[in-house]
Amino acid sequence: MTRPLPVHVVGAGLAGSEAAHQIASAGVPVVLHEMRPLRGTEAHKTDGFAELVCSNSFRSDDWENNAVGLLHEEMRRAGSLIIAAGDAHKLPAGGALAVDRDAFSADVTARLSANPLVTIERGELGGLPPEDWNNVIVATGPLTSPALSAALANLTGEDSLAFFDAIAPVVHRDSIDTSIAWFQSRYDKAGPAGTGADYLNCPMSKPEYEAFIDALLAGDKTSFKEWEASTPYFDGCLPIEVMAERGRETLRFGPMKPVGLDDPRTGRWPYAVVQLRQDNALGTLWNMVGFQTKLKHAEQVRIFRTIPGLENAEFARLGGLHRNTYINSPKLLDASLRLKALPRLRFAGQITGVEGYVESAAIGLLAGRFAAAERLGVGVVPPPATTALGALLRHITVNANSASFQPMNVNFGLFPILPEPEGLTRGQVKEWKAQRKPLMSRRALGDLANWLDKRVG
Repeated sequence: MTRPLPVHVVGAGLAGSEAAHQIASAGVPVVLHEMRPLRGTEAHKTDGFAELVCSNSFRSDDWENNAVGLLHEEMRRAGSLIIAAGDAHKLPAGGALAVDRDAFSADVTARLSANPLVTIERGELGGLPPEDWNNVIVATGPLTSPALSAALANLTGEDSLAFFDAIAPVVHRDSIDTSIAWFQSRYDKAGPAGTGADYLNCPMSKPEYEAFIDALLAGDKTSFKEWEASTPYFDGCLPIEVMAERGRETLRFGPMKPVGLDDPRTGRWPYAVVQLRQDNALGTLWNMVGFQTKLKHAEQVRIFRTIPGLENAEFARLGGLHRNTYINSPKLLDASLRLKALPRLRFAGQITGVEGYVESAAIGLLAGRFAAAERLGVGVVPPPATTALGALLRHITVNANSASFQPMNVNFGLFPILPEPEGLTRGQVKEWKAQRKPLMSRRALGDLANWLDKRVG
């Protein structure tokens, strides 16, 4: 039997390492390219694979009640190298999966180095992969080299590659109090695909606005890392607290302007308004418009829950502002993570617009399976949207709004809604809602088992 041609994987971080493992596990040779140590980054300290440059935690390992824990379990069942190494080097961390970062990286490096189907090449890729590499996974992470970043920007267009990540918080729709917040577009204007009621509006009185500004100015904020400090603010993505520092009325004439918005409780414009815009096709996640911030996460939760209508807000993502490189995946990638403009390239990891160690590795797992299936001439079938893997994949390739695409962690808001059974009493409905996450998780694992049994990829 003729040995298949190799798949090239660029980048040996979490996503690239996982992709290489999945490809080799399918019996396909892989060439894993890593520029370190010949060229370092501002964040990495070693030349080891899957180096954890920030936290050593993979977050919750509770698969029944937490979406990232469910993602862990799905990856275990799909033969993940990253989760296997994490389990082998876990540290006490309550319900979280935390790891000995040095032992973890050394283990991933050793396992890939010992695999006879994996060839490791050290050196920087000076632009796009050579044309004779006809099956490539780009998994270069948020610190993609300048040469490759420039090549990608030239290929996809400057507006499709972000170098500065201004993140606004995202709220679970069912945690917003719609007895206070109301649906309306400014002046009832219906934009493309709109209805004239495309925003959720949270009103503020003058005292509420003044207290909110005071809280923003006094709130505990994160600082730029040294290597981020030279990245300037853009006027289009100023943190809200920076806008507040420029004058107490700045926000009221910016993202919190109330003009054209009639509070149905009073029939008048409020003093100020916080608007939320639908953030996914399912309508389960809503983005706080213009609310990018460098407040620390606990401060964001405390302060943003003072906004009328958001007193009980549950956040799928909190805000942030930092240097990053990621592509506009819903616009640029197909359902199997291939670049539409150049299908020989697949993308994986944080560069696709997922946030977090496990999410990055998960997209590497899928990209590796898809690339191996293509090389073997097997049909590529994505995992069901009801699984954590499938929900995350569909978010970045289909469901996210390409006009406002921002990096996202896995969360239950990305999953198809679990229909509420009919004929329940009020008490039964409350009990059912309390079990909704475990029910979604069990559904996910059942659907994942069917997908894995097909042995696709």
